[in-house]
Amino acid sequence: MQSIALVDFGMGNLRSVERALLQAAGDAGAPCAVTRTGDPEVIARADKVVVPGQGAFRDCAAALQSGIGEALREQIRKGTPYLGICLGMQALFDSSEEAEGARGLGVFPGTVKRLTPEPSVAEATAGGPWVGIKIPHMGWNRIAITRDVAGPLGVFAGESPFVYFVHSYHAVPRDPALVAATTEHGPHQITAAIERDNVTATQFHPEKSQETGLRLLVRFLDG
Repeated sequence: MQSIALVDFGMGNLRSVERALLQAAGDAGAPCAVTRTGDPEVIARADKVVVPGQGAFRDCAAALQSGIGEALREQIRKGTPYLGICLGMQALFDSSEEAEGARGLGVFPGTVKRLTPEPSVAEATAGGPWVGIKIPHMGWNRIAITRDVAGPLGVFAGESPFVYFVHSYHAVPRDPALVAATTEHGPHQITAAIERDNVTATQFHPEKSQETGLRLLVRFLDG
């Protein structure tokens, strides 16, 4: 039975992600033990690691300094499958506009940028094309897979599925080839997912994306 470390930074309710992982394990016929943990030693021993979206970037960055960060970097270095969700994707990069001076894992060069808000009153009065765009970006959006992917995102090959987003920031990798899927919200082209080697990460929430999200989790657990 494979062990899954569901990383807990102490900033949110992880129950929905845990339930989704267990349901996906049942669907995949791949029994797993999911452990919610902030213990670097438990993270270091896990067969797979899931870092969910919870809290703000500054709090996440502070938690990474406790030893969790080095455990995650080592797991990624040695090829352990990693799935990051929302903040769990953003944490892979160097920094974020959400928290000046706070440092992410730095696994990939790049930063996390703020989505600009809805148009100003003047723009709205002028009838600009993006009147009514709201931040946070919240709801269902169709994603486009932008390149061949061999990992969990490969489950969407040839498709443009709808998935669920809740966020005000998104990752901008220095290497555009890291991006595996995008979506649009008004004028914004958003990094919806990245994938490289053993690392897969999504800005959307698989655990909130119903059957589509479960398919991704099944592929992650079964891979």
